Amino acid sequence: MIIAVANQKGGVGKTTTTINLATSLAAAGKKVLVVDADPQGNASTGFGLDRRTRQASTYEVLLGQIAAEQALRPTQVPGLVVMPSTPALSGAEIELIDVDRRSHRLETALATLPAFDHVLIDCPPSLGLLTVNALVAADAVLVPLQCEFFALEGLSQLIGTIERVRSGLNARLELLGIVLTMVDRRNRLTEHVAADVRAVMGAKVFTTEIPRNVRLSEAPSHGLPALLYDSRCTGSEAYVALARELLLRTKVYTPTGDIK
Repeated sequence: MIIAVANQKGGVGKTTTTINLATSLAAAGKKVLVVDADPQGNASTGFGLDRRTRQASTYEVLLGQIAAEQALRPTQVPGLVVMPSTPALSGAEIELIDVDRRSHRLETALATLPAFDHVLIDCPPSLGLLTVNALVAADAVLVPLQCEFFALEGLSQLIGTIERVRSGLNARLELLGIVLTMVDRRNRLTEHVAADVRAVMGAKVFTTEIPRNVRLSEAPSHGLPALLYDSRCTGSEAYVALARELLLRTKVYTPTGDIK
């Protein structure tokens, strides 16, 4: 299953969710690919991939300069590989303007790869061509949503984009769910926003919530997913629970494939 992790707002925990959800799925014995489609390359950094060694990246794949398999890099997580990103990717939207089927470049590239149980695409904080490529390639969208005042407004814009992509470019695309991030239950605003999101979106909101957690913030600076940096912190435990819930939702969870 190909999942685009998307939200046009920055700072909502999108990359943190991509890194740690992917790691949790790999810990459950799944074969996982993370596609870093954000020119900032933070997902690549979060897996410890040095920027100086990313000669083969998502940029070259989208431009058709290399095959997708040539860009895959192993990580410290067994069963998990990454297609890294570089700042050059920021120019891809301009370079692809006159290219035939420019919105399908990532879909075409991923179709050439061996099968993965899960492909997670870390999208940039925008609704431009890179995000559209991710939505066209994906089966479903996972939306990390920070509990803040403008959360629902941004969500409505993203859902509108998903609907347009589904009607014109990718009929199989669905909203897999919304995961509340940076949750601090001591904050009354968090309580109100979470209640509003659940009231509006109902069962589309995951039961699992991701708390504010210092260890989650520290882990990328060490080039490690939180589960390798501190598997017992509340943030790591939340992402393990989220992976379990995602597997249940996508009907690939079995008691023998539980996450330890």
